[in-house]
Amino acid sequence: MSGAGSPRIVYGIDERPAPARASVLGLQHLVAMLLGNITPPLLIAGALGLPPERTALLLQAILMMAGLATIVQSYPIGPVGGRLPIVMGTSIAFVGAIIGIGRELGLAAVFGACLVAAVVEVVLGGAIGRLRRLFPPLVNATVVMLIGLTLIPVGMDYAAGGVGAADYGSLTNLGIAALVGFVTLALNRFARGVLRHGSMLIGAVAGYLLALALGRVDFTGLDTVGWVAVPSPFAAGLEFHLGPIVLLGFVYLISAMETLGDIAGTLAAVGRRPTRRELKGGLVADGVMSAFAALFGAFPNTSYSQNVGLINFTGVASRHVTAVTGGFLVLLGLVPKVGALFATIPAAVIGGGGLIMFAMIFTSGLAIVHRDVDLDRRALVIIAVAVGLGLGVELRPDALQHLPESVRSFFGAGLVTGGLTALVLNLVLPKRARPAEADDPS
Repeated sequence: MSGAGSPRIVYGIDERPAPARASVLGLQHLVAMLLGNITPPLLIAGALGLPPERTALLLQAILMMAGLATIVQSYPIGPVGGRLPIVMGTSIAFVGAIIGIGRELGLAAVFGACLVAAVVEVVLGGAIGRLRRLFPPLVNATVVMLIGLTLIPVGMDYAAGGVGAADYGSLTNLGIAALVGFVTLALNRFARGVLRHGSMLIGAVAGYLLALALGRVDFTGLDTVGWVAVPSPFAAGLEFHLGPIVLLGFVYLISAMETLGDIAGTLAAVGRRPTRRELKGGLVADGVMSAFAALFGAFPNTSYSQNVGLINFTGVASRHVTAVTGGFLVLLGLVPKVGALFATIPAAVIGGGGLIMFAMIFTSGLAIVHRDVDLDRRALVIIAVAVGLGLGVELRPDALQHLPESVRSFFGAGLVTGGLTALVLNLVLPKRARPAEADDPS
């Protein structure tokens, strides 16, 4: 049964479509999330200057880990998993922090921090009943807006050809990125069905074909990659440094906020609120599967909001369908050629889609504010101060140059500074105006 205002439910959470139909519906989820899943690792690989063969292995591991995490959310293992139609993929919230850690200490330190810091989300899942009040919509919305705002410069760099590229800002790069954006926006606005849901992926394909025609696609190393292989554990090594662990621990906290919202959004499709068991299982799966991914050289996973939107749009809420999507992802992860092919995507193609994706993250935060936040003076102050400080340190990191290195590396991430500011101000600022203030006509 669907609730008031929710879409007509075609398949409920525990309903199982026929195999052929489940495959088609699962493929639709794959189309909706695929570009979002490969964009973060491609951004990170480009920023860290990874060679094509290393990027291909990274993408292979990421595809497989996203698939396994999705399957676990659909079919829990003990307390790990929400028994929900949640599609998992590489979290874009970690991109900025991972690039900073990777440039300073290398990938081994990144994966060590991803492994250890994942305990934050596991603990939060276990204590969700007591801690949920710390993350009201005001804090969640501010964090979501900061994720988008701090990533927009990254997307712009890629649209121009990538940092350090000899042709940075060339008309060719900007034209490729513009084509991706135009096709994506046109399909999203005027198309229907699969064409609309897969608009960003189709836009990327159009940009890739243009880059191919212009001779901008490098297939070096593609022939040296095998057809079938299983990702190897500890391929990039593990190193443990306190600063990166604390930094990523906070980002896991942000990822948990996103997952809580996605679980609520998914269950809104069937007209009910999530149970404590579903919230706990979903968050624990986020943390456990992200730690597992770190062992195999993949970045943290989180729930994908675009797939929540697809469920609400189609009325197909079956967890068996999303499990099929997970199976498709695992199969792609077993074929290194797929990862190597994705690694040939030019920076401008990624930037054209990434700019839209990052801006949409920002507007998702605005939507939360519009829907769930009472924009009184207190809320406006919290948003203003948090966003101002977050963007300030992100765009002008040299302002912190005289602080100790450990402090600078932590608060130099705009997402951390802004997110913590929103969290603290929400706790300390009174929610009701004092009587004298209430009479203030301003």
